[in-house]
Amino acid sequence: MSTQTASSSNSDFIRNLGKMYGTYTGGFIAFIILLALLEQAGVPNKILGYLFVFFTLAVYAIIGVMTRTAEVSEYYVAGRRVPAFYNGMATGADWMSAASFVGMAGTLFLLGYDGLAWVLGWTGGFVLVSILIGPYLRKFGAYTVPDFLSFRFGGNFARFLGVVVLVCCSFTYVTAQIYGTGLIASRFLGMQFEVAVFAGLVGILLCAMLGGMRAVTWTQIAQYVVLIIAYLTPIIILSTQKYGIPIPELTYGQAIAEITARENQMLQTGLATAASLKPHIQPFINYSPLNFFAIIFCMMVGTASLPHILMRYFTTPSVREARQSVAWSLLFIFLLYFSAPAYAAFSKLEVYTNIIGRDLTAIRPWLFQWGELGLIQICGKNAANIDAIVAACKAIAGHPGVVRLQDFVINTDVIVLSTPEIAGLPYVISGLVAAGGLAAALSTADGLLLAIANALSHDVYYKMLDPNAPTIRRLTVARVLLFFVAVASAALAATKPGDILAMVGWAFSLAMAGNFPALVMGVWWKRATATGAVCGIIAGFGLCLFYLVTTRYFPGAGVAYFGMSSLLNPVTGAPIVDIAKAMALPNAMESWPTLAHPLANKVGWFNLNNIACGLLGMPLGFLVIYVVSLMGKEPSKEMQAFVDEIRRPRGETVLKEKTT
Repeated sequence: MSTQTASSSNSDFIRNLGKMYGTYTGGFIAFIILLALLEQAGVPNKILGYLFVFFTLAVYAIIGVMTRTAEVSEYYVAGRRVPAFYNGMATGADWMSAASFVGMAGTLFLLGYDGLAWVLGWTGGFVLVSILIGPYLRKFGAYTVPDFLSFRFGGNFARFLGVVVLVCCSFTYVTAQIYGTGLIASRFLGMQFEVAVFAGLVGILLCAMLGGMRAVTWTQIAQYVVLIIAYLTPIIILSTQKYGIPIPELTYGQAIAEITARENQMLQTGLATAASLKPHIQPFINYSPLNFFAIIFCMMVGTASLPHILMRYFTTPSVREARQSVAWSLLFIFLLYFSAPAYAAFSKLEVYTNIIGRDLTAIRPWLFQWGELGLIQICGKNAANIDAIVAACKAIAGHPGVVRLQDFVINTDVIVLSTPEIAGLPYVISGLVAAGGLAAALSTADGLLLAIANALSHDVYYKMLDPNAPTIRRLTVARVLLFFVAVASAALAATKPGDILAMVGWAFSLAMAGNFPALVMGVWWKRATATGAVCGIIAGFGLCLFYLVTTRYFPGAGVAYFGMSSLLNPVTGAPIVDIAKAMALPNAMESWPTLAHPLANKVGWFNLNNIACGLLGMPLGFLVIYVVSLMGKEPSKEMQAFVDEIRRPRGETVLKEKTT
């Protein structure tokens, strides 16, 4: 195909995007209606679940195959032709991971007011992207973030450090996404979790391997449509049923009022204790003020530092459209985040109404399916069947034979997925939510795996090992690396290393400490030197990683070195200083959601939660870059002119791409 013909074909494709995705959205809604009719006709729930999951996976795979490419620019940055509106939608899907879709409402359910730290931080981060970093990296014309670090700070050592930071934070993040796919597939497809993880991996690879960023972009737009419909539908139905208004953002205040009344009633009737009940709207119960604002800050700065998000702004036709796509991203993300508090409120109200106070022998069968996975417990045992529940509760002296709040433990990652069943909605709604959660996990996993594979193939293999490699070999290496990284992350996810939100939080802090100081100083301070940047990355990222690993995996050492304190017994709410006693609590590491079990919010210096370890690393990174840069010779006049040029919104891309 000639260049002119290919260009004409691409132009036609861009012009028809609205028609294509409008048709796709209508078709998906029709598919939901069809499955609702099949449910009414008596088709088994398991079949409906399979249809939802496999239909959506098939659509994503078809898009991935149809948009395959053998062009370097298309594979790495989608040819830099993605319009701002659609790039914003793709960024929204890339951003709204399993943590946002599955974990956010669950965290608000568990933490109430304190969970807003995550919403505020993640949303505010896109303002920093727009103001400080995104448009300038687009003006530079990089394929990857390490590309910019290498050019700005002169050499492959800065590039290598950029790759190390990228791989560490992205691998942590992608493990959480694949964990999410395994969670959904194991519940709705009836697979073992360890098998379901690798089943979800197939869908990820089909989208990303053949077409790279080009395939991932157009697939993510389709995934956004699925996830936002899936997220909003249950709470719109519940809002309409309870209050007659199909806008849950306007009615969840009434739900919170009912929650407060129900909490008081449960306390009076013995269905809850003061230790088990955490008021939904009271601040600073789960996080100290320091940790609350630290999480906001780390999630905000981490957002502006994540390589897979910054890569999305490399795909727009111009710097102006890069800025516009940030605004569109915020709109599409706002639709979900503005609804997450409502989702949490409606979910908690349904749990308090339909589960707490229910006779043990009258528990609905859906709960056992989550209990078999170890994600719902009653009286300290997995709620696998009625016999197990009754036996566990009878072992508690004076148990009244009904589910009390102190008896009931639900993993935060289950809240969104189980709410339709808790509320007694048709099963087709549960299947829809599962499809949405799968779309959220897959879309982010695609972007993250692509970021890792592109960094390894472009920055390590092509730029450092084989600069003369032909295009076909570069793309082959990228695809092979993507496959092996995906398999490695799936293998780690199969071990269930923690809950989704905690793993994502670590990724943000690691990116914040490793990337943010070097990127901001590289764009905004001409005096920043290569030595200063290298030392700053090593110092900031190293401190953050050390703090995270020590407090997370070596708690005994954490006590000795950091003076950990205020670990809480989840049953009594009393402080625990002795780590051995904390570890000896019944089912401590398995039964409690990571944000609720006694070793979740590990603290060290200043009682800082390890999720917010970027708050230690980032300032150190800035300080080291500043001091070391002043100690050395200032950058060349050419480099300072380059910094001036990338800060100008107009003009041509600084780094010219090779056409062959």
